[in-house]
Amino acid sequence: MTAPDRGFREDEFAARTARAQTRMAETGLAGLLLTTEPEVRYFSGYHTLFWQSPTRPWFLFVPSSGKPIAIIPEIGADLMRRTWIEDIRTWSAPAPEDDGISLLTDLLSDHAQSGETIGLMKGHETHLRMPLNDYERLLSGLPGLRIADATGIIRDLRMVKSEAEIEKIAHICAIGSRTFAQVPDIAQAGLPMEDLFRAFRREALAQGADDVPYLVGGADTGGYSDVISPPSRRPLAQGDILMLDTGATWDGYFCDFDRNFAIGAADDASRRAYDVLWRATEAGIAAAQPGATCRDLFRAMQDVIAELDDQGGDVGRLGHGLGMQLTEWPSHAAWDTTELTENMVLTLEPSLSYGAGRIMVHEENIVVRRQGAQLLTERAAPELPII
Repeated sequence: MTAPDRGFREDEFAARTARAQTRMAETGLAGLLLTTEPEVRYFSGYHTLFWQSPTRPWFLFVPSSGKPIAIIPEIGADLMRRTWIEDIRTWSAPAPEDDGISLLTDLLSDHAQSGETIGLMKGHETHLRMPLNDYERLLSGLPGLRIADATGIIRDLRMVKSEAEIEKIAHICAIGSRTFAQVPDIAQAGLPMEDLFRAFRREALAQGADDVPYLVGGADTGGYSDVISPPSRRPLAQGDILMLDTGATWDGYFCDFDRNFAIGAADDASRRAYDVLWRATEAGIAAAQPGATCRDLFRAMQDVIAELDDQGGDVGRLGHGLGMQLTEWPSHAAWDTTELTENMVLTLEPSLSYGAGRIMVHEENIVVRRQGAQLLTERAAPELPII
């Protein structure tokens, strides 16, 4: 499979910015102040692993017209100059006494003097990536500036992917699918889970992934009870039910799906649980139509899950958005009435409880198209695979 081009053309970022500015005009915002990696990357194309360091803050301001403005540590200036951003203001960082606050104050002072409102992400699944002391100092130096929640604007923009974004997600999903296809050759009774995780990561990299920042799973006799702990030295054993869930990346975009296997043999309860989840996923795929809601997807999957578990594993949701982050808006939950539209990329992740504390999770990645859901992952086998 030929890999897509890395990065995006300038018109991709121009279109994203224009859509944001249209929404800003509708809501009376003079600009958007962004502090978090996905949002800075979404509007600028600035892609670096340096965000792993919490030492330095990074800022991008999207004005009501024109290109975004970057206020960033000097160490990032060279890379930022390779993006479409032209106005790049830097300081020597870290500088705990003034980590970009003076530059931000200068940028926003005219808006403060005019009593204008700028948007900042304040809602669910967001955070402020700067010291709270600095944020309070910034506002105290800008009397008259008003701050409104811009989460809805960013959420609506990022939930719907461009074809270029979908191409990247499809590519990493294909890499993940090829990696899972090799698990029967990697996993065997006696192999410690730690070693299985390392082997899976190596295989994903060999298949073309840039990184595998997320890999979780579980295995135990007759079924697993935990899927988020680090792997142990416990060896796989005959009769184990094994699950691996990966979030591998390519060019900054994630896949996020899992696969279940039985080691040597599968008990009837696990076979039944797998069958219910496979059919629940089919129901979710069928329900993922433009105009349906996330609540509709949840109910479609939950109706099947209820054959075995009327609590649906009690995980709160049965899937979510996917893209530059492993999990994005929206959530397939009873409380989420977000309407599905074309080009939303989603995970379908039904789960259930069965037996004495055992759980099972099944996950696929899809994109919503005009005619319905299109699978991005290679569909899991309809019966529990036995290794």
